[in-house]
Amino acid sequence: MSVVFNEVLASIRGVEFGEQVTVVSPCNLYECSIGSYSFIGPFTEIQKGAIIGEHCRIQSHSFICSMVTIGNHCFIGHGVVFVNDLFSEGRPAGDASKWKATHIANGVLIGSNATILPVKICEGVTIGAGAVVTKDIKEPGIYAGNPAKKIR
Repeated sequence: MSVVFNEVLASIRGVEFGEQVTVVSPCNLYECSIGSYSFIGPFTEIQKGAIIGEHCRIQSHSFICSMVTIGNHCFIGHGVVFVNDLFSEGRPAGDASKWKATHIANGVLIGSNATILPVKICEGVTIGAGAVVTKDIKEPGIYAGNPAKKIR
């Protein structure tokens, strides 16, 4: 295993790294898994239990919460936010058993400032910048808008 840190400002604990992972600090990574040859940009948070596949690129200012799985060869743009708590009772759940999982298949590209609610996204999908994904995406294509819809 080799991990390259460009500075010592990163807050990293209990992370399972694959080979040749690059982490640009400052960032907050804890109790997650990051696959080989992936890149994690600065000001990124990846929480406990999140799984990032191999050959992924997570750009700066992104937030990947618990219960998110990202496949191999994925691109997550700047400022992308994943959500696992839908505030179904009108407030934060406060109980992790009420959170929901997100699964991103291999080769998915997510544009900057997109928001991804607990969903499943299949292979061959591109999410446009600023999109809000509220439902599972089962068909390859390009999706954009709020809520995100297939545009081609």
